[in-house]
Amino acid sequence: MPFEPDKDKIVKFWKCDGTGLLISINQYNDGEAKLQIGPRVFVKKDGSESQRKAGRLTIEDVLWLYDVIDEIKEDLAKMAAPE
Repeated sequence: MPFEPDKDKIVKFWKCDGTGLLISINQYNDGEAKLQIGPRVFVKKDGSESQRKAGRLTIEDVLWLYDVIDEIKEDLAKMAAPE
């Protein structure tokens, strides 16, 4: 079955204001919710937003992730299928 973009949804996301790094919980159709790290959002000189790969994380990214990881873990756990 081919990928259908309309079935791919972002359930929740977090953005680091300092670096533009996005972390999101995504779900395809009725599948398992999964964590995605990236992309980065940045503002170009003309004022428009653009995205690029997250790439390697800076210490600022890591410290921010450390601050939000418990919230991410709780939200992701609520969406997990019972075992």
